[in-house]
Order: sequence, then C-alpha cells, then structure tokens
Amino acid sequence: MAVVQKWREGMSSDNVKGLVLALSSSLFIGASFIVKKKGLKKAGASGIRAGVGGYSYLLEPLWWAGMITMVVGEIANFAAYAFAPAILVTPLGALSIIIRQGNFTLKFRFGNLELIAKHCFSCSAVLAHIILRERLHTFGILGCILCFVGSTTIVLHAPQERQIESVTEVWDLATEPGFLCYTALVLTAVFILIYHFVPQYGQTHIMVYIGVCSLVGSISVMSVKALGIVLKLTFSGMNQLVYPQTWAFTLVVISCVLTQMNYLNKALDTFNTAVVSPIYYVMFTSLTILASVIMFKDWDGQSPTQILTEICGFVTILSGTFLLHKTKDMADGPGLSTSLSMRSLKHEEDNGFGEGIPLKRQDT
Repeated sequence: MAVVQKWREGMSSDNVKGLVLALSSSLFIGASFIVKKKGLKKAGASGIRAGVGGYSYLLEPLWWAGMITMVVGEIANFAAYAFAPAILVTPLGALSIIIRQGNFTLKFRFGNLELIAKHCFSCSAVLAHIILRERLHTFGILGCILCFVGSTTIVLHAPQERQIESVTEVWDLATEPGFLCYTALVLTAVFILIYHFVPQYGQTHIMVYIGVCSLVGSISVMSVKALGIVLKLTFSGMNQLVYPQTWAFTLVVISCVLTQMNYLNKALDTFNTAVVSPIYYVMFTSLTILASVIMFKDWDGQSPTQILTEICGFVTILSGTFLLHKTKDMADGPGLSTSLSMRSLKHEEDNGFGEGIPLKRQDT
C-alpha cells in the first residue's frame, strides 16, 4: 500500500495519461487481432481462404471491424508517446504481443508488377483463450503473469515526462552531441547491414533484417514522440505546425517507417514468424529505450535503485514474452507430442501452409 500511495503522489498527470493510452492501445490492438481472425475464419468458410491468396475477407464486416479497432489502438499508442517517456510506453507493447501466430500472404498486381506483402496477424493469448477457445496452457499463463508483473514494475518506477513547451526544444535535444553520436552510429550500422550484410547473409542470418528494422525503429519512435508532442501543443493552442522542425521530424518518420516495413516484410517472408517476433520485440524495445534515455534523458534525476528496478521489470517482460513464444504450441499433460502434431496439422489447414519450429519459413 505504501508503494502504491507513493506512486500516486509521484506520478505526473501526463504519465497517467500516457499510461492509460498505452494500456488502451494494447487492449485495442490485442482485441483487433481476435476480431480479424474471427472475420478471416468466417470469410474462409464461404470463400477462398486468405492463406491461399483469397480476398473474400475484404467483404467481411467483422474483418473490417478488427481493422478499425487496430487503427484506434495505433492512434492511442501514438498519442501515448506525447504524454509519457518511451521507457514507460514501449515495453507495454508486450501486453498486445502476447500472441499465438498465423500468417498469410496478400498479393497485389499492377500490370506486370507483383507486390507480395506478408501480413502477420496475432491473437492476444488471453482473449484467444476466452473468445477463440484456444487453450492457454500452464506455461502460457506463467508467461502472461510475467508480462503483467514486469509491466507493473516499470509503471510503478517510470521516470517523469520532461515538460516541453515547443518543438524547438525537442529539436535541441535531438541535436545534442550525445544523440547525434547515437544517430551517426545507427546510420553507419544500418548502411553497413544494408549494403554489405544483406546481399550476402540476409537469407541465412535472421539478425541482419531484424537489425535494420530495430536500429531504424529506435530513431522512428523518437520522431513519433516529437510529432506527438507537436500535436499535443498544437491542440492546446500553441501552433507548432509553422516550425520547419515539425516537418523535418515528419520526413524522418516517413523514411524510417518505410524502411522498417520493407525489411520487416523481408524477415517475415524469409524466417519463421515465431522466431522473428520475439527477437524483433527484444531488439526494438531495447534500442528504443536506449535512444530515449540518450535523447530525453529519462534516467536523469532517478536513483540507481529505480533504474535497476526498471531494467528488472523489462527483463521480466522479455522472459514472459520468450516463454509464450517458445511454448505456444505446447499443451499440458502427457500428450505433448500428439498435441504438437495436431496443432501443426491444424495450422496447415487454417493457413494454407505449415510454419513449425525451424528457423526458416516453410513453404509448400
């Protein structure tokens, strides 16, 4: 009780708003995947399944309801960065990536050009257990508990959000020597990965594609946070759209997001999604927290005990996420091998191809 009382007294109103938005985002995004999956199943029962190239789900209202719900969740996540530090918002994404995975490929043709975009959909483990009646085994429950405990630990010890009155202040933070050095290292690493390692090792080493996505992602989140602050200040009566820095941050976001999407699609198209997702979450979140600590100085004013506690909370979340992914096809009881075999067969029937334990994605 004393810890909770201290938290209530010490947590700023902006952090509370950011926390509520981040939790709302996780709820909406997690629920959206459930709704979309039910829509996909319903559409597949009366038409060609998405897993084999069908588009009947585009006529299914339930699928569109899931898409709208996901958009609402992403907007809430975007807004959360305007109120709370990234070290509080980003790890809470684990609450929406507690997943059981499937995937399908969408193909778009324009003349002789064929673009193949890999769409990976996920179901929140708890909601899947309740709505889709997918059994949540003992390790799954333990993984959920670990994610919840880790998230709570971070929330209770999160640093206060820096008070910013203009986008020029954010620009000043972004152009300080420490963050410029970090950005230079990130860009150097990304260029080396793209021009040297991707051609030679992209198809065989999973860390190449994910490394590009995670490094670029840490910069994009800082720019997204800057744009969130811009909108917050603008809506409060202080127009920030007249500053060139606003459009500079916008250009950075667009460039980074396009790069992330490109190389994440490559990773998903090449490797098993059950391997890609947890590795990407760990790298992306770790680098985002590092970038936020350097740029916004989130840990300034915090004691070593608070910092260590936040790190322990993050490690706890990583443990829960890893446990959920590693044991997602496991069942309780002695019939484990039978359960794995049945789940593999069911997965192939539902999605048009199997994707089991191997690192590389398996095509039929």
